[in-house]
Amino acid sequence: MGHKEDLLDGAKKCLVEKGFVRTTARDIVAASGANLASIGYHYGSKDTLLTQAFVQLMEEWGESFSAAVQGEGGSLERFRSLWENVVAQHEASGPVWAASLEIALSQDRVPELRKMLAAQQGEGRRGLIAMMTGRPEEELDERDVRTLGAFYQALLNGLMIQWLFDPESAASAEELTEGMRRAAGTALGKEK
Repeated sequence: MGHKEDLLDGAKKCLVEKGFVRTTARDIVAASGANLASIGYHYGSKDTLLTQAFVQLMEEWGESFSAAVQGEGGSLERFRSLWENVVAQHEASGPVWAASLEIALSQDRVPELRKMLAAQQGEGRRGLIAMMTGRPEEELDERDVRTLGAFYQALLNGLMIQWLFDPESAASAEELTEGMRRAAGTALGKEK
C-alpha cells in the first residue's frame, strides 16, 4: 500500500475513534504512518481526505449487509431484511453515524466538509433505492433519487439517531416494518 491508501485507512480509523471535528492532520499521520505533506499532495486538504474516508466507510458499511438482504425487490420482506441488517450493524456503524451528525450539527464551522458530504447524498440515496427495490442504480432517475431515495434516507438517518440516542427504545426492524405497513395502509385508506 502507498501513502495515499495509508492516509485513507488512517483517516477512517480517526473518524471512528475521534469523529470529524476532533481529528487533526497529525492524528491521521500518526494513524497512517505517512507524512504530513502527503495529505496535501494526495488529497488537497484534511477535510477532503476525511470526506473520502467517510464516503468509503459508508460504502463498506452498506456492502457489509446489502448482500444479505432477502426478499423480492420492494416487498415488506425485503424492507424488514434491510432494517434487520442495519440494526445488527448499529454498534459497528455508530461512530460513523455520530461523525455524520457531528458535521450536520456543526453548522458552518466546517463548511467545505459539509458541502462535500451534501454532494454525496445522491449516491447514498441511489444505493438505498437499489438495495430496497433491487433496481440497478443506473436505471434510477433524478425523481427516484429525490423522492424514494430521500424517503429511505430519512428512515435510515432517523433510525440511526434513535440507536445513537437510546438503543433500548429504538425501533426494531419488526417494529419499523409494521409501522411502514400501517402507514401505507393508512395512506391507501385500508387502516384506521
